[in-house]
Amino acid sequence: MDQVHSLDKFTSPFGGQEIELLSVDHEAGFTSFRLRIREGKRFTIFDLDKQSAARWGRTMVEWADAQPDLTEMK
Repeated sequence: MDQVHSLDKFTSPFGGQEIELLSVDHEAGFTSFRLRIREGKRFTIFDLDKQSAARWGRTMVEWADAQPDLTEMK
């Protein structure tokens, strides 16, 4: 049976979606990164390999770093 480990879970402030980041150790001998988004009763699930997760993560960090810190604008 696959082993699922929760890495983080939070709620998006704009749409209220519940977002959970997980690591999944598959019986077949590999690990994937799982992104689970719950929007009401609907779930969207992405299973990513190491390279795809790294690319997605780098892009998100680069985007976030380029945004103004709204807490400093008050």
